[in-house]
Amino acid sequence: MNKIYAFGITALLMLVSCGPNKELVAAQEKLKNTQDLLNTSTVKLNSCLSDKAVADASLDALKDQVIDLRKTNDALISSTKEITLLTSKGADNLEKTLESLQERDLKINRLQDAITKKDSVTLAIVSSLKKSVGIDDPDIEINVEKGVVFISIADKLLFKSGSFIVTEKAKSVLEKVAKVISDKPNFEAMIEGHTDSQSYSNGILVDNWDLSVKRSTSIIRELQTMGVNPAQLIAAGRSSYVPLTDNDTAENRAKNRRTRVVVLPKIDQFYEMIESEMKALSGQ
Repeated sequence: MNKIYAFGITALLMLVSCGPNKELVAAQEKLKNTQDLLNTSTVKLNSCLSDKAVADASLDALKDQVIDLRKTNDALISSTKEITLLTSKGADNLEKTLESLQERDLKINRLQDAITKKDSVTLAIVSSLKKSVGIDDPDIEINVEKGVVFISIADKLLFKSGSFIVTEKAKSVLEKVAKVISDKPNFEAMIEGHTDSQSYSNGILVDNWDLSVKRSTSIIRELQTMGVNPAQLIAAGRSSYVPLTDNDTAENRAKNRRTRVVVLPKIDQFYEMIESEMKALSGQ
């Protein structure tokens, strides 16, 4: 009996001692698993925190891009408005420029018409002179320069050497010139006296200036007696300072001694004609 009791106690003690060891092992195993799970979770957490930092940085960058894009968009909208405004102004300016060019072209055409009318009269004068009997003399030259008729008459047809008295022979030529001038009351005739370079003085006249002017006034008086309105006539002396050629030979000096009749429109009336065209244009 005592042996059985002793054996039971011993068995009980053995059972008591085995129980706690198993629980401890199980607790340790559970602790180990929990520690492993904690470590894994810590690693994942750190990875998530790293990813979050990257994502935050990307978000900030995107926010900055959005701000820049908004600024760019605002700038484009502003530029578009300015371009639209400039385009509108440009269109208006272009239209005004075109209108100005059209008006200018019309004015130019008006002026050209006025000049053409004057040139037509000028050509009519030349035609009248060339058809006149005796005008086709080699000592009489008729030409047109820049819309002005020039009639150059050699000195020998008008005056004797060193004289300012018009010869009888010259009067037949001057009568034809007088008729042409009288037929064109809106034109003027400037009578230019020209001499050669040889000095001249006869007691009455001082020099070639006096001689050239005196010859001009002598012809003007003849034209006036032939019915030319004196208001159309202009006296001018050029002395020897506008020669046709060098005064180195007798033949050349004879060419330089001449009287030139310059038939030209009255300046004031020509301007009145242009002004009239401009008024007609502005009234359209």
